Amino acid sequence: MPEMNTLFDEERLRRLIANLNFLTGLPANILDPKGRDINLFRGHPPFCRMMNDLPEGHRRCVACDECKIRRYTADRGFQFYRCHVGICEAVMPLFDRKRPLAYLAFGCYLDETPIEEQWEYSRSLLDWYPGGPDVLKDAFFQFRQYSQKEIQAYAEILEALSAYIQIQGMILSTEQTDLQRLDLYLEQHYMEHLSLASISRELHMGRTKLCTLAKQLSGGRTLSYLIARRRITAAKKLLLQTSLPISEVGEAVGVSDYNYFSKVFRSVAGMTPSAFRKQGQNGGDGRGQRPREAEED
Repeated sequence: MPEMNTLFDEERLRRLIANLNFLTGLPANILDPKGRDINLFRGHPPFCRMMNDLPEGHRRCVACDECKIRRYTADRGFQFYRCHVGICEAVMPLFDRKRPLAYLAFGCYLDETPIEEQWEYSRSLLDWYPGGPDVLKDAFFQFRQYSQKEIQAYAEILEALSAYIQIQGMILSTEQTDLQRLDLYLEQHYMEHLSLASISRELHMGRTKLCTLAKQLSGGRTLSYLIARRRITAAKKLLLQTSLPISEVGEAVGVSDYNYFSKVFRSVAGMTPSAFRKQGQNGGDGRGQRPREAEED
């Protein structure tokens, strides 16, 4: 069976997970088929932040996630466990036919066991932590405890939500066309540093083929132009909907150099970012002139 390449609608998934955390206080997350965090969730508890701030702690957390995927043995639904430092978590696969397309996880929390007992167990696993385990004690006691009934109810809601995620196409396998793969990848990663080489590597696709697909998507233009157009589309929204300085708008869409951002914006939109924002504030449609070819990133 060929290796599967999974694409995530990160914007919609991030919003869904943030809403779940807002309503329940319990973080959920999505892992790729190999158990790697795709970095949707930013509100990790203080204990987990302290752990991941250390290279060794981060390495252990990543290894733990990958291990729990390999050891998933439940017939269906969530499998519950304690992580490498004793915190309660749960994971379940999202299937594409009979293959795991991704994994839905939730945690970190403590169960109904007396919290001092849970701390002593975690403490016994933290002798490697610089300064000793007690440095983490205050952060550990900030974890919320949930009853078994509460966790079971949350798990059942997430199981139902997993069907919605799949029906809405928030997670897709590469059984779509290469053209769709490229389009969705740029939609999800335009704010990152992108190059022909990096996209070729991530999509497991030859550079010549990528350039051909880019021409199809952009009406005969280059991959560079396609990336620039996606960035400028996002920049236009930020310019009209926020008061962020233009330099920060550029950084938000993946262009950290102010002068280069202004140059690319004008090349695609036909006017400078400040002129576009002013025109929008004055009731213009912000379309500008006909786009010109963007320079290579």
